[in-house]
Amino acid sequence: MSTSTSRRLLVAAAFACVSLFAFAANDARANDPLRAPAYPLIANDPYFSVWSNTDQLAESFPVHWTGKINALTSFIRIDGQKLRIMGNPVEYYHDARAMRQVDVKVRATNTTYVFNDMGVELKLTFTNPNLPDDLDVLARPATYVTWEVVSVDGNDHEIKIYFDATAELCVNTVDQKVVGERLETKNLDALRLGTESQEMLVKSGDDMRVDWGYFYAAVEKGTAKCALSGALEARNLFLKSGDVAKTDDQKFPRRCDDDWPTVAFAFDCGVVRNTPVVQKIILAYDDEYSLTFLGDKLRPYWRKDGKDAKDMLEDAFAQYDDLKARAQKFDEELWDRATKAGGEKYASLCSIAYPQSIAAHKLAVLPNGKTVFVSKECFSNGCAATVDILYPTAPIFMVFSADLLKGTTTPVLEYADKSGRWKRPFAPHDLGQYPLLEGQRYGGGERTEENQMPVEESANMLIVLDVVARLDGNADYALEYWGTLQKWADYLLAKGLDPENQLCTDDFAGHLAHNANLSAKAIVALGCFADLCERAGKPDDAKKYRAKAEEFAKDWPKLADAGDHYKLAFDRDDSWSMKYNIVWDRLLGLNLFPKEIAAKELAYYKTKMNKYGLPLDNRSDYTKLDWEVWTATLAEDREGFDSIMQGVYNFVNATPNRVPLSDWYFTSTSKQRGFQARAVVGGVFIKLMEK
Repeated sequence: MSTSTSRRLLVAAAFACVSLFAFAANDARANDPLRAPAYPLIANDPYFSVWSNTDQLAESFPVHWTGKINALTSFIRIDGQKLRIMGNPVEYYHDARAMRQVDVKVRATNTTYVFNDMGVELKLTFTNPNLPDDLDVLARPATYVTWEVVSVDGNDHEIKIYFDATAELCVNTVDQKVVGERLETKNLDALRLGTESQEMLVKSGDDMRVDWGYFYAAVEKGTAKCALSGALEARNLFLKSGDVAKTDDQKFPRRCDDDWPTVAFAFDCGVVRNTPVVQKIILAYDDEYSLTFLGDKLRPYWRKDGKDAKDMLEDAFAQYDDLKARAQKFDEELWDRATKAGGEKYASLCSIAYPQSIAAHKLAVLPNGKTVFVSKECFSNGCAATVDILYPTAPIFMVFSADLLKGTTTPVLEYADKSGRWKRPFAPHDLGQYPLLEGQRYGGGERTEENQMPVEESANMLIVLDVVARLDGNADYALEYWGTLQKWADYLLAKGLDPENQLCTDDFAGHLAHNANLSAKAIVALGCFADLCERAGKPDDAKKYRAKAEEFAKDWPKLADAGDHYKLAFDRDDSWSMKYNIVWDRLLGLNLFPKEIAAKELAYYKTKMNKYGLPLDNRSDYTKLDWEVWTATLAEDREGFDSIMQGVYNFVNATPNRVPLSDWYFTSTSKQRGFQARAVVGGVFIKLMEK
């Protein structure tokens, strides 16, 4: 074990007590209505995804969403005094105390920290311009880090700022060897780090990080000194002199944990008065190829026109001012819209969920030119383009981007309808394990029907595709795959009302026959397919499927009725469950189920609430965050919505698991049951679909 590795392992133990005292008087809780369990710093895709898991940015190193350290470090020198802004390198804990942090705010595309110390205010902002109406920008793997410093005590202050990022951002494990390189573009000085081996798209998995392509850090020419250095040398030099090495470290290739190869930058802000001084850096990742799809390697979307990393960095630099303004406007509009729909706590929840949901996807291009937006099941099994992930995620894209919504369904449809690989009469579960989309991996895969989710996935696809047609104003997208969609609808006609013993999206609870909530989903899906038929110019089919949906909807209450509520399963009289799938009946105006059904359920849920939310059903006190918000949206007034959402807000504020928002947790304790950083938190946007 290297000396540096040993030091990192000592951080938590050696300074646990110190931290308690050092931050006791400096416990800056966000002024936001909700505390983020983890704060998004870089939110681009499942591999380029970095978070702070402490309220104080200087209390710990940032981490990848998986929890592995992706060290980012920043210091500030104020009149020669050394303060730490970000990261907690144990070597310097006593030499550079933490600057006093007074606030942190999370918005959809910006996370902003505010520090105030020694007469200076510093705003440090991480901007991920994930603008849903501009796919070229959203796909660009570039995050802006901006330092804005100003004197607030009326005095002049000499300011220098330091930043570094280690090669941990470009390896899966720290024993991998890395190389570093300096490069220039027309307007930028840049440094990059990457693995020596560059084994591209050869393995898949869940708890994995990218180890091909290159991590970049770039600044405008003349604004900073930069160097490739070992972390120890780089940080020590800045703390002693305010500078970085004059020459680059040449000891490459070497292991990532061998003195932690680092890209280091020093900004000299000069004398700072009452006019803010701004410094910025672009952090980016070029994976060159992002995914495979049935034997083909897929380029990331931003490379579709032949651009390379230098072009990408130059584009990011040229558009900095414009994108910062557009991102801020998007954040403000989202906050205002969500506040009107569900209050400020709901707006805060949406702001926390937005970057997480986007960063759990990768935007790429198929060989036929079609755009795909591929999700990764983060800490649930690593599957890619999972249908029962795209379904709960869909509201975020239904609200903001029909193109992104179609991007989630296109890979599934191309696989099921055109590849010749999928032989089943129902929709597939997934397309493989991220980043290798080489055919369904879950359950029986392509081999058998055992452990599949037939009703679940078929209904999911039909519901989402009906919404696509509503957003587009036509059914053209669905018509290309019509034969397959009709096959799925016919499967629901045969199997949907009273599902056999099979899995649903809540597969962690096991197989269940006669699932009432799954039945409700099938009924809604048939209603959606009837609407889709009407929009596709097939009125006879529309009447047929609508009639069956209405027939099933009349049968459902008789099968599910348990007096003051409806059952979990038709044959279990002493059971109950959230009926979150019925929400589409209301939102899409299908009018299949009487309003009294939702009203009865909501009244019953009040008797089952725990402090941190509504359990999923009677089998356990755990719940799913996305389904809670869908269930709350069944309510026709704010009071009903808030009565369920309060438990969700309590969970977000109290959960001891400092990870990107978990969607599976215990309602009795607020502790994470499993899953984190998943795309499905996009489902919290469903309230915004109300008309």
